Amino acid sequence: MINSVRGRLTLWYVSALALILVLFGIAVYVMLSRALHRRVDQALASTIDISITSLTHDTQEGQSPQSAAQSTAAELSHPQQSMMIFDDNGQLLATHAGEEELHIQLPERATIPDADVYLYTVSNGTTTKQNHRLALRRVTIPPAGTRYIIVASQPLKPVEDELESLREILYFAAPLVLLAAGFGGWFLARQGLAPVAAMARSARQIGAGSLDQQLPVVNPRDELGQLATTFNDLLGRLNAAFQEQRRFMADASHELRNPLSVMSTAAGVTLKKEHRTEEEYREALQIVAEQTRRLSRIVNDMFMLARADSGQYPLRKRTLYLNDLLEEVARAGAVLAGDRNATVEVTNLPEAAFHGDQDLLRQMLLNLVDNAVKVTPSSGAVKLGLDRRDGEYLLSVVDAGPGIPADARHHIFERFYRADRTRTRAEDGAGLGLAIARWIARAHEGDIELDDSGGSGTKFVVRLPIANGN
Repeated sequence: MINSVRGRLTLWYVSALALILVLFGIAVYVMLSRALHRRVDQALASTIDISITSLTHDTQEGQSPQSAAQSTAAELSHPQQSMMIFDDNGQLLATHAGEEELHIQLPERATIPDADVYLYTVSNGTTTKQNHRLALRRVTIPPAGTRYIIVASQPLKPVEDELESLREILYFAAPLVLLAAGFGGWFLARQGLAPVAAMARSARQIGAGSLDQQLPVVNPRDELGQLATTFNDLLGRLNAAFQEQRRFMADASHELRNPLSVMSTAAGVTLKKEHRTEEEYREALQIVAEQTRRLSRIVNDMFMLARADSGQYPLRKRTLYLNDLLEEVARAGAVLAGDRNATVEVTNLPEAAFHGDQDLLRQMLLNLVDNAVKVTPSSGAVKLGLDRRDGEYLLSVVDAGPGIPADARHHIFERFYRADRTRTRAEDGAGLGLAIARWIARAHEGDIELDDSGGSGTKFVVRLPIANGN
């Protein structure tokens, strides 16, 4: 089995050319054979016609049937043809021998036509087995109505020699042509696939640390150029994914290290002194418990995003009402806002049936409300709204905070990103809430976007298709 593409292309090319040559050779041979045999038949028919004219002329001059036949046979000038003239009873009257003397036996006289020439091929019976072409015709010569049987023959050796020469040429030329075509096909395949070989060499040098390299693109308009361009696009996406993965791992390590460091420090300080009061132990354990809860929340969020990225997070969809879900989230948000002397208000909540995962949608809204409560100042209000527009449900969460800086608005949905670097992680979370919220919205064929942000507050809008409500 040929493993290289060049070899297979060359084999297919040579095989196709061989088939074409065979068919072409057969066609040429058949057409030439027919043309040569037709030429012999036409020459014999012409000889018969000339003989009839000669017999008619000699008979009209008063010559006897035998004399007329002998005179006509003697006048035959074709060097390769022979002629025999018989009477109607099959008696030989005259003959003219060509290059070879041919002895034939007349077929049944009833089978010899009057109006047409009867053509057939015979062998001379010698050791060489040479074939001759015969033309027979029965004619009636006026004015006495004398009947003759005229036989003209011509050897087929010249025709067979020409066909033999053609066969030798085809036998000799075809292998040479195929050999030349094989070398030419190999060269052309090598030249045509040279860009592929170059791409393969470049691809072998690309590793996880060098995804920014690009494959060579010789001609971006042909198929190989399009393949290289597509592969380069894939490398770009892989490089971006690797960079994001590295950044994610670095941020995740940092986020996990902080609570672990706090717990280790609290435990170490507490255990450093041999005798501690119960209050001191309780304070240390409270710190450990808070950091454990934070660590557990970060791990759970990371695990959810990892399962979401791999497409293995199951959605438990059922029919629900988004207006009821918003009221439930508002009550939970009011508890969070109470500690900050803020409020959570709901406005314009029409009935909105939807088919989705209620727990995930609740988590999405709680993440938005939790972020809104954290940035809303004392005596401020977080407003939740629901509307229908252009086949979509629009769920809005509006805070009364200072807004998001313009340079941070394109990054707020990135994992572990915080717009306000002055806030602590314990206060602001790990920076996964908005990333999880966007995944939940997109998992329900919707999306979430930053609608507006300024000095008077920030508005997030979740878009969900109304069609999912059916």
